Amino acid sequence: MVPGFDPQAQPLVSQSQSLLPLHNETLQLDFIQEAFRHRIDWHVEPVFTDSFRAEACKLQNIIQAAVFFPLVPRPDGMYVLLTRRATHLSNHAGQISFPGGRIERSDSGAIAAALRETREEIGVGAEYIRLLGTHPGFLTTTRFIMKPVIGYIRPGFSIHAEPTEVAEVFEVPLSFLLDPAHHNLHRAQLPEGGHRLYFSIPWGSYFIWGATAALIRNLYHHLAAAQIKLGVERSTPQA
Repeated sequence: MVPGFDPQAQPLVSQSQSLLPLHNETLQLDFIQEAFRHRIDWHVEPVFTDSFRAEACKLQNIIQAAVFFPLVPRPDGMYVLLTRRATHLSNHAGQISFPGGRIERSDSGAIAAALRETREEIGVGAEYIRLLGTHPGFLTTTRFIMKPVIGYIRPGFSIHAEPTEVAEVFEVPLSFLLDPAHHNLHRAQLPEGGHRLYFSIPWGSYFIWGATAALIRNLYHHLAAAQIKLGVERSTPQA
């Protein structure tokens, strides 16, 4: 976005669509693993259909990137590990993001890049990571196609953030992130005309928005479809 753009100050757009609440069982690791093992017919966030289709298009001047969407099992439920990027970085400085970065020539693909970046940025090695699957890549305004690799981190890991890239590492309850009631849709007017839509998910002092929020929305859509297909109807919805 343009210099001085404040994502928190942009007006909200009313959302008329009523989305299915996720049940507590849907948010547990066992069910999430089942959701990735089965063939689930789900659709990407409709606000960003074109951005998620970009991966299949042969676009010019695109940077291929990958991020690791890390789930963390805790005694009180599942959490998502997020980072706040260092403020001096040239792209997405200071924003909340997943560990990740561009896919280098030495990487065998998106998964290898996501694992490498996770080790480099927050010090969590592949021996602690169990992969679940991938989701469609998202085209950002900075011309990166961000491929999400979803997995969970086994107990026993420790965080060693690389200060030149990461200012902070923190966790947010998955139940909070995947509650559609916490997803705000914004409409930003662009200086050259037109507008841009994006989601935000405020949590405490953190403002999760843009591509990170879009990838979180996709995990919601995936698990909501899996909840219907696999018949999770007996648990109470998330608080």
